[in-house]
Amino acid sequence: MVNENPQDLPHPPWPETGQSLTALIDAQREVARLSAREQLFNALLVSVNAVLWAFDWETRRVLYVSPAYERLFGRSAGLLLADVQQWRDSVYPDDLEHAERSLAQVLEKGAVEDREYRIVTADGQVRWLRDKCFLNRLAEPGQPVMVVGIAEDITDRKRLETELQHLATTDALTRSSNRRHFFECASREFQQARQQGSSLAFLLLDIDNFKRINDSYGHQLGDLVLQQLAECGRAALRRADLFGRIGGEEFAAVFPGCTPQMARHVAERLQREIQHLRFNHQGQTFGITVSQGLTLLSADDECLDALYSRADAAMYEAKRQGKNRIICG
Repeated sequence: MVNENPQDLPHPPWPETGQSLTALIDAQREVARLSAREQLFNALLVSVNAVLWAFDWETRRVLYVSPAYERLFGRSAGLLLADVQQWRDSVYPDDLEHAERSLAQVLEKGAVEDREYRIVTADGQVRWLRDKCFLNRLAEPGQPVMVVGIAEDITDRKRLETELQHLATTDALTRSSNRRHFFECASREFQQARQQGSSLAFLLLDIDNFKRINDSYGHQLGDLVLQQLAECGRAALRRADLFGRIGGEEFAAVFPGCTPQMARHVAERLQREIQHLRFNHQGQTFGITVSQGLTLLSADDECLDALYSRADAAMYEAKRQGKNRIICG
């Protein structure tokens, strides 16, 4: 028998070991590639002013939330993934029912794209979100029902809408309702009063001798008179009443659900508030008065114009009788 030195024997090819090493290297490269892609994906999502999320409907668990969640909500994404109650706690209380109901509608419709609600961030800011939700159509039968969505921060848009609405409905000088908005609201109150058989009062008032004020003291002081009168209107009228500037020095008010006695009382209170106003021009102090026409809804009134016409006639009758008075028509 020949004794052979093991070192002299030919080396086996060890194909299995070589393949395992190659597979390990490939796997490590794939992990690194996926990690890099995930980091790039998250970096891109951080700059997006929206939150991507995925929700398991059956287990009521948040499966994924993008990095923007912590920036918009000011709350920990880890806590949200552990307990969906974190989301419920962040929704503005008045909007919670709508937010949850609209989320449930995704199961019926397959998608809900007009879901808007407010949240309260960790530092107390109120922000508006528009949350588009979709069912995961790629899930195979028997797979958990998953809802995915993208929540966009629309706070700036909502703020702009509010400002535009304010500009469209408000008299710029007096901050009261402008003529168009006042009569739109007054018409709705008229229709509601007719349908419910409730009472309604309509008031017109005009500043006495306003042209003389502008001619004697200038338009700047005339503007101040209009502004102060509008403040009197906001102070004297009830919370549910409407008040607006419908002409140069003419204002109008509507008193929903107001008895004749109460309507007269509110008009008199407004009269007193206005009489207490004082204005100063180069050491000269003066006050103002108004003439008011007041009327009530009757069974024969078919439109708001009927009340407006009677109140207008009553107001000019107050002018003819010496001004600074209330005439009911």
